Amino acid sequence: MFTFTNIQSYHEALKTNAVTCTEIVQHYISQCKQHQDLNAIIHLFEKESIDKAADLDKKRSQGLKTGKLHGVIITIKDVILYKDHPVSASSRILKDLIAPYHATAIQKLLDEEAIIIGSVGCDEFAMGSSNENSFYGPVKNASDKERVPGGSSGGSAVAVQAGLCMVSLGSDTGGSVRQPADFCGIVGMKPTYGRVSRHGLIAYGSSFDQIGILSNDVEDAAMVLEVIAGKDDYDATVASSPVPQYAEKITEPNAEAKPRLGYFKEMLQHEGLDPEIKKQTEQLIDQLRLDGYLVEAIDFGLLDYIVPAYYVLTTAEASSNLSRYDGIRYGYQSKEKADTLDEFYALNRSEGFGKEVKKRIMLGTFVLSAGYFDAYYTKAQKVRRLLLKECNRVFDSVDYLLMPVSPTTAFRIGEKTSDPIEMYLADIYTVFANLTGIPAISLPLFRHSNGLPFGLQIHGRHFNEAGLFQLGNEWMKRYKFN
Repeated sequence: MFTFTNIQSYHEALKTNAVTCTEIVQHYISQCKQHQDLNAIIHLFEKESIDKAADLDKKRSQGLKTGKLHGVIITIKDVILYKDHPVSASSRILKDLIAPYHATAIQKLLDEEAIIIGSVGCDEFAMGSSNENSFYGPVKNASDKERVPGGSSGGSAVAVQAGLCMVSLGSDTGGSVRQPADFCGIVGMKPTYGRVSRHGLIAYGSSFDQIGILSNDVEDAAMVLEVIAGKDDYDATVASSPVPQYAEKITEPNAEAKPRLGYFKEMLQHEGLDPEIKKQTEQLIDQLRLDGYLVEAIDFGLLDYIVPAYYVLTTAEASSNLSRYDGIRYGYQSKEKADTLDEFYALNRSEGFGKEVKKRIMLGTFVLSAGYFDAYYTKAQKVRRLLLKECNRVFDSVDYLLMPVSPTTAFRIGEKTSDPIEMYLADIYTVFANLTGIPAISLPLFRHSNGLPFGLQIHGRHFNEAGLFQLGNEWMKRYKFN
């Protein structure tokens, strides 16, 4: 029976012929079929994965040089294009769409010989915090099938959590990698905005979206980011700066010795934060101080504005981005007879989009309308600029910023669907990184008395993923609850 620990040990097993890629692919295919009740896998690419594994085994037997992700089994969120494979953003409106090209991140994975075994479910168009807003139905948390896995990358998180793959790619617009990682007890990495190309990522909020990584440990996330990051001629927003060798730097002695740490007092004092999450986070902060870290409590007066600003801006961008889906060139078409083109569009969109997506499109259209543009959208942009200014100020005095990932552990399926405000406030600890564009990593350090995992978030300066990986790797070994 194969047991995956990390990519490095897997590669060592391949080198010694203890396992083959073919055997490993067959193992994961079996796992995917065995755990269909979790509803994580939408499309399983069985035959081509086996064929690819056989090719990689042959290449290795010939002594040829292998790629950085040789034989690594990966799943991808259903918003990332994989040429000649179905992609739908878990929405009826994109029913039966076949990706016409590779996302840049996918091409880079394939170039380094990764095996993409399947696509996984998500909240429709990545809009949600629970993975309940999907055309394919809710994904279930492998720790407790009555609970949500988080969203919107819930399928990616469960695929890693349940051992259906080694690593999964998700996307993070307001916490959609980190919060599912938190609920499922795994690592979730959201890179700096612009560190990874968005070419081939179906857009929700273009100035927020970033492809991220879900994995069992920090080193695996570092290896994958090293491959998918970097300049791309197809994306003008991607950074052109060289990509560090994250996987090598992760084990280097930390040049900062004991880095300066900070946390926002108001975030730990927020009334919506679960008392046990608050207590264990504060206990870790106390332990960090005992271990020689300087940990500073920072006043943060903008807490009440971050979630409203985030939802005003992202729904505005969603309203613009999703206007292209009309059911004419591809996707869902209503069977109802339409007398006019406008009616044809309305029928396709009304039946093709789910309830949550329609709600956000209408909200975005409202805040962009002539009478309300200045009152909502312009003010939200001002808040975003203030947040970036505050972020730069904070990182003048500290090296890393700590905060919880979510106010609660994984909640029950259906528990929050009747209260959208409560659902949206679940993003209170994650949207700061997206509004400011900084990188953040979620580490599964804690265990709640209800038996469920929860984590700690570390934020860093723009493009300091290497530092997050170093600190995260160290803390996972030193402070993780066992």
